[in-house]
Amino acid sequence: MPTWRRTLSLRGRWLAATLAAMAVALALAGLFLHRLFQDHVMRQFQATLVQQLDQLTARLEFDASGQATIDPARLSDPRWQRPYSGLYWQLDEAGTTSENQGFLRSRSLWDDRLHPEADTPADGQVHVHQDTGPRGSTLLLVERTVFSADTPQRHWRLVVAGDLQEVTAASARFARVLAMSLLALGLLLALAALAQVAVGLAPLRALQRALTDLREGRTQRLQGAFPAEVQPLIDDFNGVLDRNAEVVERARTQAGNLAHALKTPLAVLDQAASSPAGTTPLAVLVKDQVGLARRHIDWHLKRSRVAAAQRLPGQRTPLAPVVDGLLRLLARVHAGRHLDLGCDDIPAEWAFAGEEQDLQEMLGNLMDNACLWARTQVHVGAELRGDRLEITVDDDGPGIAPEQRQAALSRGVRLDEATPGSGLGLAIVAELANLYGGALALEDGATGGLRARISLPATR
Repeated sequence: MPTWRRTLSLRGRWLAATLAAMAVALALAGLFLHRLFQDHVMRQFQATLVQQLDQLTARLEFDASGQATIDPARLSDPRWQRPYSGLYWQLDEAGTTSENQGFLRSRSLWDDRLHPEADTPADGQVHVHQDTGPRGSTLLLVERTVFSADTPQRHWRLVVAGDLQEVTAASARFARVLAMSLLALGLLLALAALAQVAVGLAPLRALQRALTDLREGRTQRLQGAFPAEVQPLIDDFNGVLDRNAEVVERARTQAGNLAHALKTPLAVLDQAASSPAGTTPLAVLVKDQVGLARRHIDWHLKRSRVAAAQRLPGQRTPLAPVVDGLLRLLARVHAGRHLDLGCDDIPAEWAFAGEEQDLQEMLGNLMDNACLWARTQVHVGAELRGDRLEITVDDDGPGIAPEQRQAALSRGVRLDEATPGSGLGLAIVAELANLYGGALALEDGATGGLRARISLPATR
């Protein structure tokens, strides 16, 4: 799977989709509102020019020959008189060529003229154009054709023009204000989206905490209040946990039944070999092999049980009580040797992510082996490194040569036939540790003997 697909979280996808949709929506809204404002201002400006055109039409006077005139003194707007004020009017007889246009015009045009398009609007109809005016300005022109009732054969073209600079400036100001407003709105909506994502994903954080509690052994099932959309997933997951627990329990029951079925005939053989006639070489051999068979059966049953149970979540065994209990037990077992048994201070929260009897089996074998070989002292140490427990068992005995340490971890191998044992102790520890994802290593001890270092999964 590509890296970007793995790293893009649900939170990132949700925020990216929301922010992208908001950005598109705000951009389209900005364009629409800006265009709507431009159209509104342009219509208002055009309506103002039409009002000026109506006023000029009302001020038109015709003589007997149909000659049209406008008295500038009767016009109230001072912009008609101010040169290049941005408001202009012009009166020409219909059909006048562009060279002769500007027969009558406002003083604001000064030496310039208006050059409307050469069209022939119907009588009284208003036409609207855009054209270039004085000093290169852009003008909006409105015009109509008028005539006198006494001389209908003569038509006059009355034009009013206004500079669009103010309209353009107003539109630009509105665009700036609109952009800042939409930007502020976008920031607020982004904050709202962040809050929405935080609230929407809060149940997933609660689910994460519940999974952490399950992994760390504080609970055996997912617990907590979850939304209706998430609860079916929680119920299914808890159902899987329950079924796994049932499978493990059946495996334990079957292992127990198998052990009982095998141990009964072995007990009969052992009893027969222990009879008064059991001093023969055959009886001794049978008795030894029965004992060895019992130990192997116990080991393989234990191994199958651990293999079934070691993946179950929620397992947690505090380390300190197990070590203390084993030290007290070994002090009684080896009381005659007067060994100095000690251990480091182990924090109460340090715990093994597995079953208590398996931890007792591993540490018990290591500590008992150390007591068998130690001269005067055995010391147990512990260290938490991330999610691993590093437990060491040191003795001041003769130790094991480096070239023999790998063989010592093999099942059934005994380096010293004079010492009691079956050769299974270290092998049991190594295989159990491996089943839990850990490891056993033999090293030189701090006091000159052997150090057994076992690494096991930890839970906080």
